[in-house]
Amino acid sequence: MNNVKKLTLNGASFPSMLREIPYPPKQLYVLGDIEGLMDTHRLAVVGTRQVSPYGKQITTRLVEAVASKGVVIISGLALGVDALAHQAALAVNGRTIAVLPCGLDRFYPSTNGALANKILARGGAIISEYPINTDARRENFIARNRLVSGLSEGVLITEAALKSGTIHTAGFALEQGRTVMVAPGNITSPTSAGTNQLIKTGALTITEAADIFMALGMDNTKDQKQQTLIADTKEELMILKLLAAGMSDGGELHKKSGLDAMTFNQTLTMLEIAGKIHPLGAGHWSLN
Repeated sequence: MNNVKKLTLNGASFPSMLREIPYPPKQLYVLGDIEGLMDTHRLAVVGTRQVSPYGKQITTRLVEAVASKGVVIISGLALGVDALAHQAALAVNGRTIAVLPCGLDRFYPSTNGALANKILARGGAIISEYPINTDARRENFIARNRLVSGLSEGVLITEAALKSGTIHTAGFALEQGRTVMVAPGNITSPTSAGTNQLIKTGALTITEAADIFMALGMDNTKDQKQQTLIADTKEELMILKLLAAGMSDGGELHKKSGLDAMTFNQTLTMLEIAGKIHPLGAGHWSLN
């Protein structure tokens, strides 16, 4: 496949989020523009393959709400919640990333091949740490889950049993410092036993899209794309445009701005003094 790009751990195009996780992949194989998808808020959405009507409803509702605001949805292209998350993002013209447990010459499961092609056609990406001709081995599925959470700012679990790969993903997310968000479920349903247990152990309870926006440090009361950006310098305008595009992480802002550290920090300070931006905490920023 000539259009597959190989990104190495120390290469400039390698996602910085993945460099920082325990056991980062040595390389990534990519279809699509992964760099462009890392410039905005990213939410991993995972869950059971045996999704119930309730799980289907809340997965679709929550994902459509956040994807319509520009949040990139990350999942594993698996049956059930994963496929629903990708489909819901595409339904509102959102973008999504699928992480595979096999080489990019074979989509897994093969029944989701059409969905994978649609993801690429709509500006999304398909990635894997495994080279061409690698089969989807059992151990690859758990390993894949650390990349799903590692690429995200937070992980949303909409429905999951007590013993499932989804619970592994929650564990990876906690290890990586990502926010674990969980939709509560019916206490009599086996496919909600895992999500309800995660809530009891401290996961953030999600009952509406506003909860997700808050967890991601987003203000969905404003349509940032419609705001008029008023800046006193070209450096200020550059940073304001990056924030308006959905970027919030200070490190990513600095990298994308191309400014030296002193100029970047001075510009942030002047924008904050002028009341044009405000800190969200943990090195993240937002437009006022």
